[in-house]
Amino acid sequence: MTSLISSVAWVRRGVASQHPKKYVLDDQELERVSALARIELEDARKELEKAHKAAQSMGKGAEGEEADDADEDDESAWVDEDENAMDEDVPMDQDQEPKPQGSKPSGEDLSQYNLDDYDNDEAMPGMGPFSNIKGLTFYRNNDEDPFITLKEDEEDQEREELEVLPTDNLLVVAKTEDEISQLEIFVYEESEDNLYAHHDLMLPSFPLCLEWLDFPPVSSPARRDSPNSNGDPLSQFGNFIAVGTLEPEIEIWSLDTVDAMYPDMVLGRPDKTAAHVPVPLGTGKKKRKKTKARPASAAHHVDAVLSLSWNRTHRNLLASASADKTVKLWDLNRDPTITGQGADGEGALRSFDVHTDKVQAVQWNQAEPTVLLTGSYDRTVRTFDSRAPDAGVGAFLAADVEALRWDPFEPHSFYVSLENGLVLNFDARTLPSDLSSPSPARFTVSAHDGAVSALDVNPHVRGVIATGGTDKIVKVWNVAEDQDSGKRQVSLVTSRDLGVGKVFSTAWSPDDPLTLAAAGSKAKLQVWDIGANAGARKVLGSKLAEAGRVLREKQSGGVVGVASDDEDSSGTDGEDEGER
Repeated sequence: MTSLISSVAWVRRGVASQHPKKYVLDDQELERVSALARIELEDARKELEKAHKAAQSMGKGAEGEEADDADEDDESAWVDEDENAMDEDVPMDQDQEPKPQGSKPSGEDLSQYNLDDYDNDEAMPGMGPFSNIKGLTFYRNNDEDPFITLKEDEEDQEREELEVLPTDNLLVVAKTEDEISQLEIFVYEESEDNLYAHHDLMLPSFPLCLEWLDFPPVSSPARRDSPNSNGDPLSQFGNFIAVGTLEPEIEIWSLDTVDAMYPDMVLGRPDKTAAHVPVPLGTGKKKRKKTKARPASAAHHVDAVLSLSWNRTHRNLLASASADKTVKLWDLNRDPTITGQGADGEGALRSFDVHTDKVQAVQWNQAEPTVLLTGSYDRTVRTFDSRAPDAGVGAFLAADVEALRWDPFEPHSFYVSLENGLVLNFDARTLPSDLSSPSPARFTVSAHDGAVSALDVNPHVRGVIATGGTDKIVKVWNVAEDQDSGKRQVSLVTSRDLGVGKVFSTAWSPDDPLTLAAAGSKAKLQVWDIGANAGARKVLGSKLAEAGRVLREKQSGGVVGVASDDEDSSGTDGEDEGER
């Protein structure tokens, strides 16, 4: 498996704890993680049993027995068949007839070694390499050594190294390298043009999507350990990241805890085993490639989680889109334990079946916090009120959906990027409820040569969007409205190959209007300040002024990456490719 970064998420300034805490596995935490691990171990056992039965059903049952026989044959080949073989080596001058197997050596045979007094031997005076050193004293650590006057406090040093300043951003990337998946957390110091790794969290499965949230889940140790005056858990703010993976579960991790071993919450893990082994539908030599799918459930996903969206108004709600063709709504205030098939108080809060194929993307509308926007491989987009999903509207598209975003400056407008390289803009108010009716876009942009795999809308400046594609280019677009006709005019502001390979994720900074993060198939993260480009400053200067932002000019190349042994952190890869 090649190395790649599948998703990037920003954490705005001042949110992260200035001094992250170390993970502590106390009694309460041990009890919590044991419950998380129990069902996973049970699943592994069930899957092993099912795999063995599946192998037998496909005519491979005898293979195991034959393998056992072969093992026995191999083992017998290694056995020394000489019954008179010696059990122990003896000096040549004392060689004698071997004793029968199983007999114990007599005391006379070992008396010559004087084993009883072996540990009581005293070293001869004046012997040894350090015989001339007298009174040598050893100290367990530097604090006890009086000759070391400059004593370093390791705890203070580590505390200083892990410190996150209020002026720093965090960047979370979902990275897989050499089949090892993890979350890498970086610190971005904008004033110093510095990007460095802070800590990482190991993941059990390939990560596909990320979503930052500041709401502590009900099972989070941070919420458990912060009672209010009444002794009840305090619904406070926090710093968490939700992760969707190839497994049908959602993990929520605290970004303020270093060296954490287990997530704060797992959504969608049944309390009863849901083990599944993909078994071919056919039998015999010619087997069909299609395999049996997991049985659908309203309480949890049964396939990979492809997209996540956190509701910033109703902060306890999280929406997820999955390859199982469903969109599910989760309440982070509820116990995530699932003991049945979607009974009240168990698992997902709601399950929406609004698509007929894999649901690639989902996002809440910030202005109307009960409205969801979804896009699917069935080549449709849907927008509906989560309280009445059957009354939604949608549009039929010409290709599979890659990404979608609401326009923060027009609550009824949204963008959709497609596999065929197009980016479309729709007005939700004009969409039909019947997909057989035509639903033309307000405007269409031919953005990339290949799939537009990444899309984001600038939250600070109106009409500025960023796209990334499998053609390895990141592009920034300006959408202007003609005052006379009211039509939108789209122009390319700047584009650049940032050296990240195929672009899988682009994300605007939550604090700076012209800072963009991108990552892709080369497992590299780059932060691009497009304000360093003269053309971008010229085009976007007036929009920045309207938004009350000050345009800052930088002398650097505008691209900041993580420094390594064979490249600096100034983003020379992007500069060598040139700007368009």
